[in-house]
Amino acid sequence: MSENIFENSKIIAVTSGKGGTGKSTICAGLGYTLAKQGSRTLIIELDFGLRCLDLMFGVHDKIEHDLGDVLSGKMTALEACSKIPMASNLELLCAPKTLTSVSAEQIYDICRSVKKYYDYIIIDSGAGINSHVFEIVEQANLILVVSTPDQVCIRDASLMSDEFYNRGNKSQRLIINKVSKKVIDNALIKNLDEIIDKVGVQLIGVVPEDFKLTVATAKGDPIPTESDALLAFDAISKRLNGTFVPLTIKGA
Repeated sequence: MSENIFENSKIIAVTSGKGGTGKSTICAGLGYTLAKQGSRTLIIELDFGLRCLDLMFGVHDKIEHDLGDVLSGKMTALEACSKIPMASNLELLCAPKTLTSVSAEQIYDICRSVKKYYDYIIIDSGAGINSHVFEIVEQANLILVVSTPDQVCIRDASLMSDEFYNRGNKSQRLIINKVSKKVIDNALIKNLDEIIDKVGVQLIGVVPEDFKLTVATAKGDPIPTESDALLAFDAISKRLNGTFVPLTIKGA
């Protein structure tokens, strides 16, 4: 089976109802694996004042420009992008270090100006349920809602997804992050179907809790090939490209 259900979904927004779900790690993992699979990929980071993707990719001392320079008119978005050495097809447009006001229209204009240079643009949105996040994220062709197996996160993801549906955004998929056997064994949730039912969004991938991933992103190193999380990101990226990959809890 090789049907590209997201054939025209080149702009992907990754969002969550609250902080701590690992949203930026999801962006990093998907950006990395999409690039490794041959897709020219750009990640636009919107966590103003709280940027972290430069650290995750090990380029924090090499970033010369960021989104703030684009919003102020100092340079174009393409000029402000930074190449990520660990994946030749991957570039990053960092969030400013300081809080900066931005409108959904500005983000849309930036995406439109660079879209022809990339196969995928991943928007790492700010977390939280507020109109500002909704207005920016709904510019995307596909929304990836991230939740963990935590009842608070599940409820917030459901509220966020419902608001997107109310606004007419039906192109949503769910990523369940930080899944471990302990969570299910201790009856914190019955099974993954419980999360899917409560959020009300079709599942596209499960990312396991993985210490190897934690170490790699903390050090700014490539994700090890033996990482279960890397297998999950690789599978999700292939699904985004239209390849059928069976879903498993361990390697998604």
